[in-house]
Amino acid sequence: MQFTIRAVRGEDWQLAKELRLAALQDPVASIAFLDTYERSVVQADEFWQGRTADAAEGRTVRQLIGEDGDGRWLGTVTVLVEPAGVQDYFGHTPAVAQTHVVGVYVRPEARGTGLAPALFEAALAWSWALPDPKIERVRLYVHEDNARARALYEKAGFTRTGVAVAVPAGREFEYAVDRD
Repeated sequence: MQFTIRAVRGEDWQLAKELRLAALQDPVASIAFLDTYERSVVQADEFWQGRTADAAEGRTVRQLIGEDGDGRWLGTVTVLVEPAGVQDYFGHTPAVAQTHVVGVYVRPEARGTGLAPALFEAALAWSWALPDPKIERVRLYVHEDNARARALYEKAGFTRTGVAVAVPAGREFEYAVDRD
Protein backbone atom coordinates (compact mmCIF):
# COMPACT_ATOMS: atom_id res chain seq x y z
CA MET A 1 0.00 0.00 0.00
CA GLN A 2 1.35 3.41 -0.97
CA PHE A 3 0.90 6.37 1.36
CA THR A 4 2.26 9.82 2.03
CA ILE A 5 2.80 11.30 5.50
CA ARG A 6 2.09 15.01 5.89
CA ALA A 7 0.87 17.60 8.37
CA VAL A 8 -2.76 18.63 8.30
CA ARG A 9 -3.70 21.91 6.68
CA GLY A 10 -6.41 24.23 7.99
CA GLU A 11 -8.72 23.43 5.08
CA ASP A 12 -8.55 19.71 5.99
CA TRP A 13 -10.98 20.08 8.88
CA GLN A 14 -13.74 17.92 7.35
CA LEU A 15 -11.27 15.08 6.70
CA ALA A 16 -9.88 15.48 10.23
CA LYS A 17 -13.41 15.27 11.63
CA GLU A 18 -14.28 12.18 9.57
CA LEU A 19 -11.12 10.31 10.60
CA ARG A 20 -11.54 11.21 14.28
CA LEU A 21 -15.14 9.99 14.26
CA ALA A 22 -14.03 6.77 12.54
CA ALA A 23 -11.36 6.31 15.23
CA LEU A 24 -13.92 6.79 17.99
CA GLN A 25 -16.04 4.00 16.48
CA ASP A 26 -13.14 1.51 16.51
CA PRO A 27 -13.80 -1.51 18.77
CA VAL A 28 -10.99 -0.47 21.16
CA ALA A 29 -11.89 3.24 21.17
CA SER A 30 -13.26 3.07 24.70
CA ILE A 31 -9.79 2.22 26.03
CA ALA A 32 -7.72 3.99 23.38
CA PHE A 33 -9.20 7.49 23.58
CA LEU A 34 -10.24 9.81 26.40
CA ASP A 35 -13.18 10.89 24.26
CA THR A 36 -16.31 9.29 22.84
CA TYR A 37 -18.06 9.27 19.50
CA GLU A 38 -21.22 10.60 21.15
CA ARG A 39 -19.42 13.69 22.50
CA SER A 40 -17.52 14.36 19.28
CA VAL A 41 -20.23 13.84 16.68
CA VAL A 42 -22.29 16.72 18.09
CA GLN A 43 -19.43 19.25 17.97
CA ALA A 44 -20.07 22.27 15.74
CA ASP A 45 -18.05 22.79 12.57
CA GLU A 46 -16.22 25.65 14.31
CA PHE A 47 -14.80 23.18 16.83
CA TRP A 48 -13.32 21.02 14.06
CA GLN A 49 -12.09 24.04 12.12
CA GLY A 50 -10.30 25.45 15.18
CA ARG A 51 -8.84 22.11 16.16
CA THR A 52 -7.48 21.52 12.66
CA ALA A 53 -6.18 25.09 12.30
CA ASP A 54 -4.23 24.74 15.56
CA ALA A 55 -2.73 21.42 14.45
CA ALA A 56 -1.84 22.88 11.06
CA GLU A 57 -0.07 25.86 12.66
CA GLY A 58 2.27 23.46 14.44
CA ARG A 59 3.38 25.60 17.37
CA THR A 60 1.93 23.71 20.32
CA VAL A 61 0.28 20.83 18.49
CA ARG A 62 0.85 19.03 15.19
CA GLN A 63 -1.42 16.46 13.57
CA LEU A 64 0.21 14.17 11.05
CA ILE A 65 -1.77 12.02 8.65
CA GLY A 66 -1.07 9.22 6.21
CA GLU A 67 -3.02 9.43 2.97
CA ASP A 68 -3.21 7.22 -0.08
CA GLY A 69 -2.77 8.34 -3.68
CA ASP A 70 -6.44 9.30 -3.92
CA GLY A 71 -6.19 11.59 -0.89
CA ARG A 72 -8.04 9.23 1.48
CA TRP A 73 -6.79 9.53 5.02
CA LEU A 74 -5.61 6.16 6.33
CA GLY A 75 -4.24 7.09 9.73
CA THR A 76 -3.14 9.83 12.08
CA VAL A 77 -1.13 10.82 15.14
CA THR A 78 -1.24 14.10 17.02
CA VAL A 79 1.70 15.52 18.95
CA LEU A 80 1.21 17.99 21.82
CA VAL A 81 4.06 20.17 23.08
CA GLU A 82 4.45 20.08 26.87
CA PRO A 83 6.92 22.73 28.12
CA ALA A 84 9.06 22.02 31.18
CA GLY A 85 7.47 23.21 34.40
CA VAL A 86 3.92 23.38 33.04
CA GLN A 87 1.32 21.00 34.49
CA ASP A 88 0.00 18.44 31.99
CA TYR A 89 -3.45 16.88 31.52
CA PHE A 90 -2.81 14.30 34.25
CA GLY A 91 -1.55 16.85 36.79
CA HIS A 92 2.15 16.07 36.38
CA THR A 93 4.74 18.79 35.83
CA PRO A 94 7.52 17.63 33.48
CA ALA A 95 11.07 18.60 34.40
CA VAL A 96 12.07 18.77 30.72
CA ALA A 97 10.31 19.92 27.57
CA GLN A 98 8.56 16.98 25.97
CA THR A 99 5.92 16.12 23.44
CA HIS A 100 2.96 13.87 24.05
CA VAL A 101 1.67 11.62 21.27
CA VAL A 102 -2.13 11.23 21.30
CA GLY A 103 -4.94 10.34 18.94
CA VAL A 104 -3.14 7.43 17.29
CA TYR A 105 -5.36 5.70 14.75
CA VAL A 106 -4.88 3.63 11.60
CA ARG A 107 -7.86 2.39 9.62
CA PRO A 108 -8.22 -1.42 9.72
CA GLU A 109 -7.41 -1.84 6.03
CA ALA A 110 -4.10 0.05 6.47
CA ARG A 111 -2.89 -1.85 9.54
CA GLY A 112 0.24 -3.91 8.99
CA THR A 113 1.28 -1.85 5.94
CA GLY A 114 4.02 0.19 7.62
CA LEU A 115 1.82 3.25 8.00
CA ALA A 116 1.84 3.30 11.81
CA PRO A 117 5.67 3.12 12.04
CA ALA A 118 5.92 5.86 9.40
CA LEU A 119 3.53 8.08 11.40
CA PHE A 120 5.61 7.54 14.55
CA GLU A 121 8.83 8.29 12.68
CA ALA A 122 7.30 11.57 11.48
CA ALA A 123 6.03 12.42 14.98
CA LEU A 124 9.48 11.85 16.48
CA ALA A 125 11.19 13.81 13.68
CA TRP A 126 8.83 16.75 14.20
CA SER A 127 9.41 16.65 17.97
CA TRP A 128 13.19 16.54 17.72
CA ALA A 129 13.23 19.35 15.12
CA LEU A 130 11.38 21.86 17.32
CA PRO A 131 13.76 24.71 18.08
CA ASP A 132 11.90 26.13 21.07
CA PRO A 133 11.33 24.45 23.33
CA LYS A 134 14.04 21.88 22.60
CA ILE A 135 12.30 18.57 23.17
CA GLU A 136 14.15 16.10 25.40
CA ARG A 137 11.51 13.39 25.53
CA VAL A 138 8.51 12.08 23.59
CA ARG A 139 5.88 10.22 25.54
CA LEU A 140 2.47 8.62 25.23
CA TYR A 141 0.05 6.68 27.36
CA VAL A 142 -1.48 3.31 26.57
CA HIS A 143 -4.31 1.49 28.32
CA GLU A 144 -3.33 -1.57 30.32
CA ASP A 145 -5.68 -3.73 28.20
CA ASN A 146 -4.53 -2.44 24.79
CA ALA A 147 -1.90 -5.06 23.93
CA ARG A 148 -2.01 -4.22 20.19
CA ALA A 149 -1.07 -0.60 20.86
CA ARG A 150 1.61 -1.51 23.42
CA ALA A 151 3.29 -3.78 20.85
CA LEU A 152 3.20 -1.02 18.22
CA TYR A 153 4.70 1.56 20.59
CA GLU A 154 7.46 -0.77 21.73
CA LYS A 155 8.30 -1.56 18.10
CA ALA A 156 8.52 2.22 17.49
CA GLY A 157 11.16 2.50 20.27
CA PHE A 158 9.01 3.57 23.22
CA THR A 159 9.70 1.94 26.58
CA ARG A 160 7.55 1.80 29.68
CA THR A 161 8.61 4.39 32.26
CA GLY A 162 6.88 2.99 35.34
CA VAL A 163 4.39 5.87 35.52
CA ALA A 164 0.70 4.88 35.53
CA VAL A 165 -2.41 7.04 35.66
CA ALA A 166 -6.01 6.23 36.46
CA VAL A 167 -8.55 6.76 33.68
CA PRO A 168 -12.30 6.04 33.66
CA ALA A 169 -11.79 2.60 32.10
CA GLY A 170 -8.82 1.47 34.25
CA ARG A 171 -5.15 2.46 34.08
CA GLU A 172 -2.82 3.80 31.42
CA PHE A 173 0.93 3.29 31.37
CA GLU A 174 3.37 5.94 30.21
CA TYR A 175 5.86 5.00 27.50
CA ALA A 176 8.64 7.32 26.35
CA VAL A 177 11.61 7.84 24.04
CA ASP A 178 14.41 10.11 25.24
CA ARG A 179 16.49 12.31 22.93
CA ASP A 180 19.75 10.59 22.05
